[in-house]
Amino acid sequence: MTATDNQKLFFRGDGAPVEWRISTGLSPYVEAVATMEARAEAIHKGEAPELVWLVEHPPLYTAGTSARASDLLSNRFPVFETGRGGEHTYHGPGQRVAYLMLDLNARRRDVRAFVAALEAWVIGALDRFNVRGEVREGRVGVWVRRPEKAADAEDKIAAIGIRVRRWVTFHGISLNVEPDLTHFGGIVPCGIADPRYGVTSLVDLGLPVTMPDADVALRSAFEEIFGPTTR
Repeated sequence: MTATDNQKLFFRGDGAPVEWRISTGLSPYVEAVATMEARAEAIHKGEAPELVWLVEHPPLYTAGTSARASDLLSNRFPVFETGRGGEHTYHGPGQRVAYLMLDLNARRRDVRAFVAALEAWVIGALDRFNVRGEVREGRVGVWVRRPEKAADAEDKIAAIGIRVRRWVTFHGISLNVEPDLTHFGGIVPCGIADPRYGVTSLVDLGLPVTMPDADVALRSAFEEIFGPTTR
């Protein structure tokens, strides 16, 4: 799916902008989920605009609806069961988490197409740093090739896990800007144990990208696919 196709599918018909919010500091996970739940309900009722909320969390693991207990290798950080799709994921400082509370009733009622649009969004943001992000059948998220490691080596740079209730989305994506990559060692990330596939970040790729840099890229790429934003 191209960015042009995504624009046709996921721009709102009424052109209403999405609220764009960035929180400073580390956001407690339980409070973040409660905020998402409340906002999604308000959007469903027509009482609040759509929201993209950018946060960082303290170190923690989350277990999606497909998570296997055997993929939790260490309890060094708190583990939270969550209603999003997917398996185990790490969140922590240096990783930009973007929670999307969007009304697919006003866009398109197609969850698969929505996930493809999220992938295209992340790929567009990475392109602003001359990083080629790619998607793989059977491996959710956005990947980069690492030929310097091995001919077929690839690392995940962004994870995707969403939930949709009454066609309003919540949860979202996480982009590794400069997290401590050793923290991923406590889980089998997204259930993928193949040694050819690891985890990376923008800084790990040798790019001096700051969190504000990443935020600018994410916002610009988001507007190309989902429409205008406002603060």
